[in-house]
Amino acid sequence: MVSLRVNPLSLVEIILHVVRQMTDPNVALTFLEKTREKVKSSDEAVILCKTAIGALKLNIGDLQVTKETIEDVEEMLNNLPGVTSVHSRFYDLSSKYYQTIGNHASYYKDALRFLGCVDIKDLPVSEQQERAFTLGLAGLLGEGVFNFGELLMHPVLESLRNTDRQWLIDTLYAFNSGNVERFQTLKTAWGQQPDLAANEAQLLRKIQLLCLMEMTFTRPANHRQLTFEEIAKSAKITVNEVELLVMKALSVGLVKGSIDEVDKRVHMTWVQPRVLDLPQIKGMKDRLEFWCTDVKSMEMLVEHQAHDILT
Repeated sequence: MVSLRVNPLSLVEIILHVVRQMTDPNVALTFLEKTREKVKSSDEAVILCKTAIGALKLNIGDLQVTKETIEDVEEMLNNLPGVTSVHSRFYDLSSKYYQTIGNHASYYKDALRFLGCVDIKDLPVSEQQERAFTLGLAGLLGEGVFNFGELLMHPVLESLRNTDRQWLIDTLYAFNSGNVERFQTLKTAWGQQPDLAANEAQLLRKIQLLCLMEMTFTRPANHRQLTFEEIAKSAKITVNEVELLVMKALSVGLVKGSIDEVDKRVHMTWVQPRVLDLPQIKGMKDRLEFWCTDVKSMEMLVEHQAHDILT
């Protein structure tokens, strides 16, 4: 009778405290299954219950049921208005699942979502450091991950500053700005990390693509002509390899443009939007100021020559 007078979500929160004391996961699962039936009137309570079941399944190595639970709960979450108190628990589960199966890109996405649902001050420094480190590695290794701005701007990354893992922050900044030379200089540090060392060729390809994106982004919109020589110099490749790099960037949707094989030039018309870090924002501000000055000059020119134009 007590459970009927308690808010369903609060009831599940209380039961989760009890479940944590249970040593037999099967007993805990049975208890949570029964609880889920009692709180069917609240979607949030059901989601929290299913998430807890998924976490237990993950702990005992039942990856298939964990995957099915995540898919089921994600669909329910999409129907909830806004971000609720159960979102962080779900993203914690899903990111741990993706980490377990080695899906770096999905882990990166959901681990960032988890951090977006919690107050970083509520996490112990040791947990902040561990999350920042695994997130950084996942971003570097994740297939199709070319956006590091959100992580670089998140305070969790500061937990690694002035530690023996500071090199990861430096490496992430090198990737975000497409600085191939800086990446190669930092190899003495990141080369000690087994996963990164084993994927050196993949990392080099990714930062070369980011280099091309950054070159496109930093050019004025009306002057996005890149020569093969310029690209080769920045990306640290031969001129003969430039066309293949550009074609790869075009094929995965990082940039749009055309290749002039005769003049050995690339004309870019678009670059995939990214979350910018502070130096990139400053660069954009400088380009905007230059554009405003250009417009002002044109305005004055028209004003001075208005009579000639009209007559």
